Amino acid sequence: MSENGGWSAALTRFLNRLHARLAARARTTGALVSQPEPRSTGSYTRGLQLCAGNLMFAGHLVEAPDAMIWDLDPPDSAWAEEIQGFRWLDDLAAVGDARARQVAQRWLWGWIDRYGTGKGDGWTPEAAGRRLIRCIHHAVFLLRGAEGEASARFYRALAAQAVFLSRRWQGAAPGLPRFEALTGLLYAGLSLEGMGPQVEPARRALARDCAAQVDAEGGIPTRNPEELLEVFTLLTWARAALEAEDKAPDEAHVAAIGRIAPTLRALRHADGGLARFQGGGRGLDGRLDLALAASGAKRRPPGGVAMGYARLAAARTSVIVDAAAPPKGRASGDAHASTLAFELTSGRRPVIVSCGSGAVFGEDWRRAGRATPSHSTLCLDGYSSARLATPVRIGGMEREYLEDAPALVPVQITQTEGGTRFEGGHDGYRRTHGLTHARVLELACDGRSLSGEDMLVTLDDADRASFDRRMDAARLAGFPWQIRFHLHPDVDARLDMGGSAVSLVLRSGEVWVFRPDGTPQLTVEPSVYLEKGRLRPRAAKQVVLSGRAMEYATRIRWSLAKAQDTAIAVRDLVTDETEPTH
Repeated sequence: MSENGGWSAALTRFLNRLHARLAARARTTGALVSQPEPRSTGSYTRGLQLCAGNLMFAGHLVEAPDAMIWDLDPPDSAWAEEIQGFRWLDDLAAVGDARARQVAQRWLWGWIDRYGTGKGDGWTPEAAGRRLIRCIHHAVFLLRGAEGEASARFYRALAAQAVFLSRRWQGAAPGLPRFEALTGLLYAGLSLEGMGPQVEPARRALARDCAAQVDAEGGIPTRNPEELLEVFTLLTWARAALEAEDKAPDEAHVAAIGRIAPTLRALRHADGGLARFQGGGRGLDGRLDLALAASGAKRRPPGGVAMGYARLAAARTSVIVDAAAPPKGRASGDAHASTLAFELTSGRRPVIVSCGSGAVFGEDWRRAGRATPSHSTLCLDGYSSARLATPVRIGGMEREYLEDAPALVPVQITQTEGGTRFEGGHDGYRRTHGLTHARVLELACDGRSLSGEDMLVTLDDADRASFDRRMDAARLAGFPWQIRFHLHPDVDARLDMGGSAVSLVLRSGEVWVFRPDGTPQLTVEPSVYLEKGRLRPRAAKQVVLSGRAMEYATRIRWSLAKAQDTAIAVRDLVTDETEPTH
């Protein structure tokens, strides 16, 4: 960890603590002068689990019926951070009965008792923003039956957090944390008595960050699709709250919503979920559709590449490719070495996937999920296409930036007579081995087949010299390579045709057949699927092609196609299984 990074993090923590104490001592009264429509929706099932005392946050399950959540020892810092954001309030409000209200009120006033004076965890701008949004959204639910001093304490706590945000929103890291802080401040200004003067500064600051953090193509620096959805959701909430009070959002704010919407549409698979790249998941069920509907943005997805991802779609099949260099610098704190990896979905069934972010299962899984072997692409000689740097502290947590990442990622997408053709390459192995990875994917116009070609090539004399030196060091044994195709856990894979093909059977009844050309070794091996909301990684399988690079050019061809007896349109009536959380 760098000395400057350490000092900066320490200063941020000190200022947060200082202003939390001062805000809690501020003379504030309180009442709601208005209430935005409650737009943050939760899970009814998860709410029932919380009422039963099955507390699952950040991948950890704590069974504690009737316990005060703030009295529990958090399994790790991520667990503590999640409960401080009050997203559990969405789930309890989704249940909405007397028992759920009792739990919500107990936890809320318990937080006020323990942290309301500005002490302890949770006093960061982004956490305060999350809390304010949800407390204001669900104020009617929370305050039913709460009168007198209890109600007054609630309003004082909201006012104190609003004062804190007015002084410390700049301390939130640019990107999603800053948008959370500013949206919370805007909500407080519109809804709380005496906080009206905060509306205009928050509105202007939100507009500035929209212009600075959302690029011309509707992308964000982290290139995380799920994070983009969260930013988009906050911006639509903020606009709706302003318009409900007859206040116009800034032009930059509205324009950012208009830029993001088509990008999100381009990053959505045929099953409605987002592509799982750069630390993001598929998104909360229904969140994307709700946000798009609320935005009113009707622009079609852009052709070619959106936020560095190429989309190929035909009939009921979608393919999304990571077609750009990974994020750089601070934005790469959770980034993955996934250049040229792809995902394929047929109807509402994911087939080829990325393993996903393992952050909820601890540091080891988080690091493993970031490596190239956790993605559906080529890996050379045990190297990832980008490496993890020395850890630095970001927002109170240690993160490793990416380094030695691909810098040159040329991409071309063309329409052919037979379908859509993607061609791309990256130089992530050029410095270490003198080799460039090139990938060609072609999705047939009927969506029933995907043909692929992966190449490892030297591009010039300097590359060939580097390759030769590496070969000498390897005693002319060549460099092992693997091309991995990670499968969704619901896909049943088995070697077929005497070991020359792999049959992939989906729960819908569809059958896809994977075939390599030539003589690479073909195996079906264990894999994992790292999914938020689960207690543990899910077992899955992967199809692996392997061989050795012995020459200046290595070419591997393969195909993935629906079996001939698979119907053009499968009536998919199978209900998805869910994992119990207790």
